[in-house]
Amino acid sequence: MPISRRALTAVAVALVLPLSACGPGGGDGGTSDASGKVEGDITFQTWNLRANFKDYFEDLIAAFEEKYPDTHVKWIDQPAEGYADKISADAGGGTLPDVVNVTPDLVAPLARAGLALDLDKAAARYRKEYLPGAWAGHKVPGTTGTYAFPWYLNTGPLFYNKALFRQAGLDPEKPPKTYDELFADALEMAEKSGGKVATLANVPTIEDFGRYGVPLMNEQGTAFTFNDPKGVELLTKYKQLYDAKALDPQALTATGESAGKKFLTGAVAMNPGSALDLGNFKKNAPSLYRNIGITDQITSTGHVNMYVMGVMVNSRTRHTAAAVAFAHFVTDARNQMVFAKRVAIFPSTAGSLDDPYFTREDGTDETRVRVAAAKSLKNAVNYTPVLFSEQMKTALRNEVAKALQGKESPEEALDNAVKAADRLLRQG
Repeated sequence: MPISRRALTAVAVALVLPLSACGPGGGDGGTSDASGKVEGDITFQTWNLRANFKDYFEDLIAAFEEKYPDTHVKWIDQPAEGYADKISADAGGGTLPDVVNVTPDLVAPLARAGLALDLDKAAARYRKEYLPGAWAGHKVPGTTGTYAFPWYLNTGPLFYNKALFRQAGLDPEKPPKTYDELFADALEMAEKSGGKVATLANVPTIEDFGRYGVPLMNEQGTAFTFNDPKGVELLTKYKQLYDAKALDPQALTATGESAGKKFLTGAVAMNPGSALDLGNFKKNAPSLYRNIGITDQITSTGHVNMYVMGVMVNSRTRHTAAAVAFAHFVTDARNQMVFAKRVAIFPSTAGSLDDPYFTREDGTDETRVRVAAAKSLKNAVNYTPVLFSEQMKTALRNEVAKALQGKESPEEALDNAVKAADRLLRQG
């Protein structure tokens, strides 16, 4: 997947697999035993990484083959566009590579079709090497396993404008940490500014419901549950913000770019961002840059949201030991650290975030943001349900808009969003 300096967003897509052809026990298969000799020819597929990281992956593969002389790794890199369709076609045609770069939403249908190796069974000895939240990132509701090694992670800190906090009589050194604190500060800021300054520029997403402590899906993976009383409570509070102009009036149609411009001009007091944004502030809004604050994402659970990329092993590989060994090699602490120093991502391995690279500031903007984000990742979780597709996100956004506009009650809106998501889930 192409890596941006913004928080890496897992691309939610609907994969349609011919389960009858690919399900457990169908066709020619491999073995789940990864304890054999590491040998054989395997294929490794990445997601639009060759253009920028060709040397890195060639060196990585050479090092693996040197460690295991009886192996040979063929590297395939697919373009970003159509990646999900390519995986689906390969799964249906029996040509899925041995080791595949995936996100949680991509691995879910493969796991349910019996095509993703259960690492809790085949590679449980490696689990302790990874952050617990990262290892759990590729679990699939309704199953008991973990279906990909966690690879790189990303998250984003929250920027806030200290000057706007100060003008509203709020302590600029004590930004809100929980949603209750956020709502109180936002209403105060809107009142003190006469509705001219909103605190937020975006409507709540599924990740917000997760960070608020709303149960998003049942354990069986058969139905969504974010319309429970706590979910209704969150949307009701966002409705209060919207009515008080503490939520930007254009939030219903806001994009990341438009929200960023609102923050740049001082119309919004808080916004997620990255090191690139700091450079933009320094150049185009020096007064904002001088007053910029950096804090963690708002959460009432004590855990921020993270995005996780993974490396899956095809359960039908004929060289399970080699495929598991290579997937682990790609994602081990040493190789993740090397990769993290080439691009703005974070390792998923336990202890890596304690490295001085992620804890020691050097006065640069990039390091300032990196240290802040790394600190929050140690106990972060992936709140986006692996079965929550782009269509479901759209359905939720549409219903949230209706609730904020007063066309539906928050309860009606979330009931309708859950019905739409459940219907799409059954269709998938």
